[in-house]
Amino acid sequence: MSVKIFQPAGCLVDGEYRTGFALAAEDGKILDIRPFGALRAVYGEAEVESWPELALVPGTVNAHNHSFQSLLRGIAADRPFLEWRDESLYKYSPKLRVQDIYTGALFAFCEMMKCGVTTVSDFFYLHNDGIAGDEAVIRAARDAGIRLVLARTMYDWEGAPRGYQETVAQAQANTESLMKRYPGGMTKVIPAPHSLHAASPDMVQAGWQLAKKYHTPFHIHVAEEPFEVQQVKRDHGTTPLMYLDELGVVDDSMAVIHGVWLTPEEIVLLGSRGGQLIYCPSSNMFLADGVTDIPAFIRSRVNIALGSDGACGNNRISVFEEMRMVSILQKVHTLDALCVNYKNAFSMGTAGGARALDLPIGRLASGYAADFAAIDLRDLSMQPLSRSGQFLPNLVYSLQPTALKRVVVNGRVTVADGRLQLLEDEKLLEQIRETMEYLES
Repeated sequence: MSVKIFQPAGCLVDGEYRTGFALAAEDGKILDIRPFGALRAVYGEAEVESWPELALVPGTVNAHNHSFQSLLRGIAADRPFLEWRDESLYKYSPKLRVQDIYTGALFAFCEMMKCGVTTVSDFFYLHNDGIAGDEAVIRAARDAGIRLVLARTMYDWEGAPRGYQETVAQAQANTESLMKRYPGGMTKVIPAPHSLHAASPDMVQAGWQLAKKYHTPFHIHVAEEPFEVQQVKRDHGTTPLMYLDELGVVDDSMAVIHGVWLTPEEIVLLGSRGGQLIYCPSSNMFLADGVTDIPAFIRSRVNIALGSDGACGNNRISVFEEMRMVSILQKVHTLDALCVNYKNAFSMGTAGGARALDLPIGRLASGYAADFAAIDLRDLSMQPLSRSGQFLPNLVYSLQPTALKRVVVNGRVTVADGRLQLLEDEKLLEQIRETMEYLES
């Protein structure tokens, strides 16, 4: 692949909008970012992609999603958590065939990519057909053109649908085989013991052991709902993160998902061990989970990433949306307008996600993946733009999808003017329709 220079009106570099800057990329990596004239002098033979009315920003990172749940959006809405789970996830997921899993993942990945997501972590737990479902998700990501971290779920609670469950030995073997096959690049597999209510202590420790062996993060739902806290206290006499610490798994490989009901002491512990938080504010609101104490995590120096969660428990899957939500929800919850600012929120949705997934993404910088979105500076949602530094506040608080004109992943344009470039929108819609006819039959 030859060098290509992307020449926009400007670039967002380390939180600062710099007019006249351009970006050179080759083989899916950013080579350099500086004023266009300086780049042209170095890479005189490079092809130039001129986007004079657009601004380049880092692609957003959706650090937690369940792709198959996009097929269940609008089903069992406005229900209590356990009723929502039983009437949507548990009712329909046993019917999903491998081709349905592929369609659901393709649907989810294409929709979020149109919203500026360039990397997604799919927390995947449908093992009806062994690893065939995992491979279907990976194939969907490749076909859509999105960067994928498959958080391969390890799950042995007998109260769940049979297809979710594996023995510890099965989960460990299947997850490890996928980790070996997909160690990084456009597809990376990491272990994800589901939670303390869905994964036994042995399963949790098996996931942690794989993370240590292959030097990856491991993801786990922790303290999303009060019932989990109550269950852990009843069965183990302590709180969820304290019990996980007793199991020896709280360290810098751990990424806690949700963390709504962690105590102040648990938050301090997570920070002291180098653990991370993946926060899904819209999902927590939609499912009435509660409000995670984000200022406490910030004080404890916990890295925070953002996730959309599944599309039937949100129901949008845009990380720009989550940036806005993390800030305004925390402001009203704490009555402190300064507790999470727009710079914090943008970092959580980009660099924070990069760290949680341990990938060179989330920044426009030399050596990072050439993953970015191009924003239309003429879009009304980005106005006004004057000399008073409104670009980033407008990006976080007022951006509408109409402003997202291009998406580039691994140096390749995947979305242009709202349309997919590697797939046909109409064909995807037909696949979704056929799948839903089958599920509802």
